[in-house]
Amino acid sequence: MSLRVTFVAAARSSPLLAERFDDDRPLDAAGWEEVQRVGRDLLPLAAAELRYCSPTPRSRATGDALGYAPLVQLALRDCDMGRWRGLTLGEAMAREPEAVDTWLADPRAVPHGGESLIEFIGRVGGWLDTRPVGDGGHIVAVAEPAVIRAALVYALKASPGTYWNFDVRPLSATSVTGRAGRWNLRFDGVPLQPSRT
Repeated sequence: MSLRVTFVAAARSSPLLAERFDDDRPLDAAGWEEVQRVGRDLLPLAAAELRYCSPTPRSRATGDALGYAPLVQLALRDCDMGRWRGLTLGEAMAREPEAVDTWLADPRAVPHGGESLIEFIGRVGGWLDTRPVGDGGHIVAVAEPAVIRAALVYALKASPGTYWNFDVRPLSATSVTGRAGRWNLRFDGVPLQPSRT
């Protein structure tokens, strides 16, 4: 038995450089415009048997705008950033440059007093591994890009440091297939047309 879990990245709530740790702001105007522009391509995912979202306002709003009517899953919340919550990376770096360097270099470090990268990846992976598996079942989950990066690191059994190498764009969809402890990354692309030479 195999399951497909498709993660949809929430539409944005701010420009990239203004992204804040553990951000709980709603969608901004640009985020709503993105949903309107590309949302129709994501509408078929509403047919998934189970539809979830992280508890952030922008994830819930994105899921609702796409017609998913998702159920909130606390395990899909963003990484607990402790005293850095609400700061941008630049602001945290200006206040605690050595602590930020330690956090970026060591996935077990918690200089902010919150959750380590290892703990975060494990929490998201635990959620993934406890999804009900049915023959050909499909789940969709709208979440923050950080949550999707954590799920990919877990699913691929990759080194925690690879977390920083995944570029998850707003309203992108990424799927994994399999079951607990055995996941594969799935690429759903447009089939290539044969060349006419």
